[in-house]
Amino acid sequence: MTTSQDTEPLRIGPEFFADPDALYRELRVDRPVVRVRGPQGLTFWMITRYADARAALNDPRLAKDARRIPELVARHEDAPPPRAFAESLVAHMLNADPPDHTRLRKLVGRAFTMRAIGRLRPRIEQIAGELADAMAAAGPEVDLLDEFAFPLPMTVICEILGVPPGRRDEFRDWSNTLLSGASDTERAAAGGAMAGFLAELVADKSANPGDDMLSEIVRASEDGDSLSHAETTAMAFLLLVAGHETTVNLIGNGMLALLRDPEQRARLQAQPDLVPNAVEEFLRYDGPVNLATFRFTTEPIELSGTTIPADEFVLVSLIGANRDPERYTDADRLDIERDTSGHLAFGYGIHHCVGAPLARLEGEVAFRTLLDRFPDMTLGGEPGQYRESTLIHGLTRLPVRI
Repeated sequence: MTTSQDTEPLRIGPEFFADPDALYRELRVDRPVVRVRGPQGLTFWMITRYADARAALNDPRLAKDARRIPELVARHEDAPPPRAFAESLVAHMLNADPPDHTRLRKLVGRAFTMRAIGRLRPRIEQIAGELADAMAAAGPEVDLLDEFAFPLPMTVICEILGVPPGRRDEFRDWSNTLLSGASDTERAAAGGAMAGFLAELVADKSANPGDDMLSEIVRASEDGDSLSHAETTAMAFLLLVAGHETTVNLIGNGMLALLRDPEQRARLQAQPDLVPNAVEEFLRYDGPVNLATFRFTTEPIELSGTTIPADEFVLVSLIGANRDPERYTDADRLDIERDTSGHLAFGYGIHHCVGAPLARLEGEVAFRTLLDRFPDMTLGGEPGQYRESTLIHGLTRLPVRI
């Protein structure tokens, strides 16, 4: 049993974001549990093997209570100051432990049933078709992210939550800033603007409820319990950000993988019934989430022979776990017919993504539409850089010729 807390932490920089698995391939061999200093100066432990990742994601000794984050950050030398602007956006179930998490998820989960999501298919297909029409009119060269991958899930989640169409581009800018390497000042401004907008939106839904999901969440109650205004505002933030970011990058990363692998693409075009399984492989092969959201140890925890002390931050690499050759044979190869069962792209355990069925449905509709409408699509140049975010793994642009 070893503890490497006293060794100099591994530093990650811009090259990490471009190809995170290049580092994960090295770490999985002999440093699967390693101390890391992130771009913002915070030190944390990073987990890269599948078995360790799955265990950590479901370990109650790894907590997520956001109320303790400022205290733990303050213990780290050279750590960035806590961002006060985020306080009104963090009281959601992803940042809570039982029993708070159990209560929040129960109140919100009823709006995300498989049946409720399934009813959205015709509207999602309609939106995808309209976006494909617009792409065809704008071609022959377009940015797939701007013209399709972003507006599809953003339109869907905004319609579900009742967000006015005129505010959607604003929201994209705020989200990109919060999930990027932007300065504290820029993040504070984006966070403040988003918090104010969402608070107004929730207040409007309380006073003038409609048939949208946010109104349903505002009305939701269980045994006399309901979400407070602050909890509903934070939940709206979680659903809006998670509800579009995951799918944007599922589509972008997946299409890039297909465009670079003509054999797999031809197979998928010849057998469109493989699209649902292909979506699962895109999630495994080059998923939209790099490192899962922050956890911290409530007591010492041993993984792969390394002991992580108490009160330490832990980030689980979903990309590293999903490319682990101990779990998936020939893991670095795209295979749309692979058995992807058990992949961790949506997390695992009690914090498994509540919106996973919606992301899967949007991904299926997106790939069916793009492959059907643009069978000869090619790359229109080099893709843009990857976003500098430890959480989100996605491109800044994807030029294609249609």
